[in-house]
Amino acid sequence: MDERRDAAGDGAQPRRAGSGREVDALLTRAAAGDERAFAGVYDALAPSAMGLACRVLRDEAQAEEVTQDVMVEVWRTAGRFRPERGTARNWVLTLTHRRAVDRVRSVAAGRARESRTGALDLARPFDTVAEEVVEREEHREVFHCLAGLAEHLRLPLVLAYYEGLTYAEVADALATPVGTVKSRMRQGLRRLRECVETGS
Repeated sequence: MDERRDAAGDGAQPRRAGSGREVDALLTRAAAGDERAFAGVYDALAPSAMGLACRVLRDEAQAEEVTQDVMVEVWRTAGRFRPERGTARNWVLTLTHRRAVDRVRSVAAGRARESRTGALDLARPFDTVAEEVVEREEHREVFHCLAGLAEHLRLPLVLAYYEGLTYAEVADALATPVGTVKSRMRQGLRRLRECVETGS
């Protein structure tokens, strides 16, 4: 990422941050204009952002674009980060999920236009086209419902199902007891299922 390399200044890379608190501190310093601190934030969080974007988009090239966009946004808006409201990791993954879902919607809209344009193309079996349309619609509906959940219910699901974290890892990332995480995930899944089933 050019922006990150520029932000690193002389090219010297800081030690990769380990704990969430270290990353939080780096992001706070980045908000004050510390470019090397931002390079540390990038190294610590860009891989997780990329992993989440890949799981949502299922396309590595688009996931890379989303990750770059998110990290640029993090650099430009670092001053909005509030440690008392959550970790830097949470904040960055929330931004990533939002951007990735927006990209899914944009791509789906583009494909829908292509499908309408090619509706008279009889070279492809009807069943194949129908299956693709249904799959895209179901995928879009899940993301719509997920985006509609309250953040405290949405984030554990995103971290577990798209980032691949265990209950314990989700609890650590959110600084929340494991029991609370499990309860919120059950509640979130129940509301997600109700939303998908009712279409509302």
